[in-house]
Amino acid sequence: MESSVDRIGDPWGSRVPHGRHQRWRARVDTFLTDGVEPDMVQDWVRAASILHSDGDAMDIAVIDGRMAGVRGRADDRVNRGRLGPKDLYGWQANASPDRLTRPLVREGGRLVESDWETAMGRVTARSRALLDDRGPGSIGFYTSGQLFLEEYYTLAVLARAGIGTNHLDGNTRLCTATAAEALKESFGCDGQPGSYDDIDHADVIALFGHNIAETQPVQWMRILDRLAGTDPPRLLCVDPRPTRVAREAAVHLAPRTGTNVALLNALLHEIIRTGRVDHAYVGAHTVGYEELAARVRDCTPRWASGICDVPAARIGEAAELLGTADRLLSTVLQGVYQSHQATAAAVQVNNLHLVLGMLGRPGAGVLQMNGQPTAQNTRECGANGDLPGFRNWQNDAHVADLAAVWNVEPDAIPHYAPPTHAMQMFRYAEQGSIRMLWISGTNPAVSLPDLARIRSILGQERLFAVVQDLFLTETARYADVVLPAATWGEKTGTFTNADRTVHLSEKAVEPPGEARPDLRIFLDYAARMDFRDKDGGPLLPWHDPESAFEAWKRCSAGRPCDYTGLTYDKLRRVGGIQWPVNEAAPDGTDRLYADGIDWARPDVCETYGKDLVTGASDGVVEYRSLNPDGKAMIKAAGYVPAHEEPSGEYPFQLTTGRTLYHFHTRTKTGRVPQLNEAAPDVWVEIGEADAAARGLTEGDLVEVRSPRGALRGRLRVTALRPGLLFVPFHYGYWDTPGGSGPGNGPESGKGSGPDGGSGPGSASGPGGGTPGRAANETTITDWDPASKQPLFKTGTAALTLVERGDGRQAPAPTTTASAPADGTGTRVRPTAGGPAAHASQIRSSAWDPSGGER
Repeated sequence: MESSVDRIGDPWGSRVPHGRHQRWRARVDTFLTDGVEPDMVQDWVRAASILHSDGDAMDIAVIDGRMAGVRGRADDRVNRGRLGPKDLYGWQANASPDRLTRPLVREGGRLVESDWETAMGRVTARSRALLDDRGPGSIGFYTSGQLFLEEYYTLAVLARAGIGTNHLDGNTRLCTATAAEALKESFGCDGQPGSYDDIDHADVIALFGHNIAETQPVQWMRILDRLAGTDPPRLLCVDPRPTRVAREAAVHLAPRTGTNVALLNALLHEIIRTGRVDHAYVGAHTVGYEELAARVRDCTPRWASGICDVPAARIGEAAELLGTADRLLSTVLQGVYQSHQATAAAVQVNNLHLVLGMLGRPGAGVLQMNGQPTAQNTRECGANGDLPGFRNWQNDAHVADLAAVWNVEPDAIPHYAPPTHAMQMFRYAEQGSIRMLWISGTNPAVSLPDLARIRSILGQERLFAVVQDLFLTETARYADVVLPAATWGEKTGTFTNADRTVHLSEKAVEPPGEARPDLRIFLDYAARMDFRDKDGGPLLPWHDPESAFEAWKRCSAGRPCDYTGLTYDKLRRVGGIQWPVNEAAPDGTDRLYADGIDWARPDVCETYGKDLVTGASDGVVEYRSLNPDGKAMIKAAGYVPAHEEPSGEYPFQLTTGRTLYHFHTRTKTGRVPQLNEAAPDVWVEIGEADAAARGLTEGDLVEVRSPRGALRGRLRVTALRPGLLFVPFHYGYWDTPGGSGPGNGPESGKGSGPDGGSGPGSASGPGGGTPGRAANETTITDWDPASKQPLFKTGTAALTLVERGDGRQAPAPTTTASAPADGTGTRVRPTAGGPAAHASQIRSSAWDPSGGER
């Protein structure tokens, strides 16, 4: 047990080495509030992680009706008792004094406290008026990756069959839309082929744009334990930043952002050239290999080197590593997904596994990873721009089947066009066709690109905005109605992690004040709207989480994500179980495609595919001609340069991303002392050579400006590749003066910015507005043509000095990819965070500025 370890200064804890093909041994991590001993805990209530996508199983300690700590669950397959920093400390945000406890409504330009009857009455009245005057297309729903399965499914039914709108998507569009699209393009259906257990069996692990040490820290602990054991795996890291993964890698490639397709085509070229293709597997289980071979024939390492700015010899080493693997596990995340060729690049990773025959065996698999805890449920339940149960909106039989489950006519389910993605929804709101937008569990006023534009959309008088959240977020300040929601630990439901593991998370304490579970809010709305099925019965006949789960099981029956073999009682007894779980697989399914490709036949597939360059949808005729037998599809794509390239005015590439200690827009983690002190404010990362060329040093205050807006932050000089700037995207305005943090009431008027005035950068464009704090002041309104995921990795920017740091340090962690490089002139110790953290968490060991302890 590691109950007293500092998970801020030592995020991944001690090693429990295990060898290849051995079971990962348990290590139970515990954190209890000061003065609380384990024998004082009155109840331990099961849950799982809500602040990343790992699905770490844990128990919540309860004393006298309040949360008092957490511990990992040693017997669970996902984490074997381990917890990351956000797991251990993040729960404390539930008790923040600025939680929303009563509904708010807008009166005279101000948000004022109200009651549920008034608030829901306004939402219902506006819904009915818009349906009468403008039809269902005037109403849109934008949800989260952090609710429970039961809540997403309820929302999907009321939106699709109740309202009849095509406008329903989640903020998973920002983090995992490409994962879903890439899996559909390659395998005909969503669903992760691999398993976290593959880490225990792989001899090569390739991480493409995936900083697993910070995004899924417990699985990084698993890799570290393998590295410390017998027969350790070799790592390939593709990342422009000097991450902890890069430091452990046998080969680290740091390409220019936006060039992943060129790099992957070169890797495929080398694998084909050197005869590493498993032609028996390719012939039996795939279509499209010849087109791929022709496409990459001239994509040599030398060619890719000129595009990616990576030595050709290193590309060759990476191809050798992949091609000689006995069992290859690949993982993919935002470094691939948030780019202009996101789906094309992610599909090429799938192609690597298909041509090598690396699927369906222990250690041989691919994980197109998720960024949020319930992103998989958003996709399964149809709250992300797909139909529930991975049904195909272009397949009339699938629509009829779903209509039978809901007992409605097929025409009641909009399927005249693809479900509307989030970026298009905000465009419709901007243009005025969407007049009501219900936002639940997400904060687009900080998380979407080009924030000046988003503020102008949310601030429109004609847009009726409903915001359902825990706090008065930057987005909630624009709302006409704010609904206080209960959160994790205050309600019961299931959620599924990135390797299809389903967990039950149970209510441990009561929510504060009048806050309500999201499920209860959605059911109340459906009842007030009197949604009915075709026989006159209630469209949503369930009444609580368990009955909603049973309804979802009926919807999932016979589909790839089959939950019919699961019950709440079984999840209580067994813990995490991987779907599908049914009569054929009562104990769950470790890996998909162990016996070939299951869900790519034309009559069952979730999609007929898209052109990877244009995003144009194929039809059933084209799909049948290409893939009549339902094999995996090897889809080639040529490299296309980024839409925005560096210039004299904007000479840097700009990429945004995460840090280990925060989640999304910090609405929870920023309210947790340990996590906030670890990374208290925004910073800007630059490489050593670029800093030296501009006379910049650690701690200088700099301004980052793009064609859209600007931000300011302290400089951290790292080993970042030349020509690139990095800014974490977590930081908004709620905890700045005049924001919506503690001690500030809901006094802003409709259309005002997050500081109660015009908002940072509200006059967008070069030279317009005051520089802000949020990375998305600078990012571009643009998206991948296939997945519709916005581009946070391929913008351009200029950098200017605002004031000298005079020996100050950037408020950036030094335990992570943000660790300072040697030669910065500052001896920053390997601890986390800003000045407070550096003062209180310094370890006694000597610091070697090259990146480790000695």
